[in-house]
Amino acid sequence: MRVIAGTARRLLLKTPQGLETRPTSDMIKETLFNMLMPYLPGAVVVDLFAGSGGIGIEALSRGARKAYFVENSPKAIACITDNLKHTHLEDKSVVLKQDVFAALYGSIRDKADIVFLDPPYFQGFEKRVLEILQNMPYITEESRVIVEASNQTMFDDVSGLGFDVEKEKIYKTNKHVFLRKKGTCL
Repeated sequence: MRVIAGTARRLLLKTPQGLETRPTSDMIKETLFNMLMPYLPGAVVVDLFAGSGGIGIEALSRGARKAYFVENSPKAIACITDNLKHTHLEDKSVVLKQDVFAALYGSIRDKADIVFLDPPYFQGFEKRVLEILQNMPYITEESRVIVEASNQTMFDDVSGLGFDVEKEKIYKTNKHVFLRKKGTCL
């Protein structure tokens, strides 16, 4: 896995060994960031279930001002820390070694422009995160929430959680679902 574009372009990133994380492939990451480019300059990004930190690091490399990396696996935290040092992006980063749900309630101190989550599939974490985010002061009408999920995961009920689906990008086995606070999609 590597950084695709920006200040850290072409630098290789470490990934945690084992099956605890599923790093986003370079091709899918490139597609995602092509869609996010207009919103990245100066943005605050929150990378939930961060794994190796590849999404947040890519965002920083492409012009985001700050990134929060939330992960509770010690192996993953070690990779994130090493990757931030390797890419020279530590000064723009906040690494939170804690449970995602605890972090959502008290550790994010800035208005979030982009929240990315790639939780373990088929465990209902997407819904739990959205239930929390709908009431958090750092999520505004301008915030974009992007969920990476299995193609089999349905998002029909996000309206009841205070969000609208702005768009979906479907790949072979997974998808990115772009969400905004209810009533803010164009």
